[in-house]
Amino acid sequence: MSISSFKQFDRSERWQPNRSLNKWIQRSIVAIFGLFALISILTTFGIVMTLLVDAIPFFEEVPLADFLTDTEWTPLFTRKEYGIFVLISATFLTSVIAIAVALPLGLLSAICLSEYAPRSLRRWLKPALEILAGVPTVVYGYFALLFVTPVLRSFIPGMQPFNSLSAGIVMGIAILPMVASLSEDAIYAVPSSLRQGAYALGSTKREVILGVVIPSALSGIVASFILSISRAVGETMIVTIAAGQSPNLTLNPLVPVATMTAYIVQVSLGDAPAGSLAFKTIYAVGLTLFLITLVLNVFSFWFVRRFQQKYE
Repeated sequence: MSISSFKQFDRSERWQPNRSLNKWIQRSIVAIFGLFALISILTTFGIVMTLLVDAIPFFEEVPLADFLTDTEWTPLFTRKEYGIFVLISATFLTSVIAIAVALPLGLLSAICLSEYAPRSLRRWLKPALEILAGVPTVVYGYFALLFVTPVLRSFIPGMQPFNSLSAGIVMGIAILPMVASLSEDAIYAVPSSLRQGAYALGSTKREVILGVVIPSALSGIVASFILSISRAVGETMIVTIAAGQSPNLTLNPLVPVATMTAYIVQVSLGDAPAGSLAFKTIYAVGLTLFLITLVLNVFSFWFVRRFQQKYE
């Protein structure tokens, strides 16, 4: 055996144990990641089963038709009514106000960061914007109650101390970083070759943004919108503190209302005895809220898969 053959043989023998170790490490990593994914699935399944198991006894006593069609929600009052539409309307009202604030401001912020801001400015401006996402929602709630509401009441006569307008505005500020960050990522991912091609045809910057960049990033932008809407629908502390806990069927943003999450907090704090029918309502409300957010997320997943742009 030649010296070169011996060296080659020795090198292959030396690397053989390392290859086996690498394969074992890779299999272990795959198993660990699979375990984490399984835990996530089982957690979701456990949440769904908890809601179903505890909501079924409620629907055994309250007909589903009454639950969906009654126009009053008074399970904690002497005359008990179980019309979930009262809570849904309040959740819808505060969410619409939040969306009206967050979506345009978030999209404009994303366009500014991606298309207009210099790279040096973008490096610190985007993290500064995302700091808003780290503010506790209870702080936002008291900010809405103690600052925004007094400011609005100074020039809006008839506004109540608890109202959905200030809660919706502050909730829009709270979800704005999600819209801006996700939309900016989608816009920034559009290949520069598309922009350069549009510029070569004589398009202005505004025409490139509106005619090329936004349509190309539409799936990501819409996904950020829907995720932000889901976040607004499920918000708890801001609406609990600033919007009140009065179950009124109204679209007037100047009066107190009770959203689904605010009602769950109210009952969880001890306003109803455990095991009573009034206590079981929180599971029925939670199941309704879960179904609403599930529909929004399924639509988001379908829209992204349907209209996603793929580039080489």
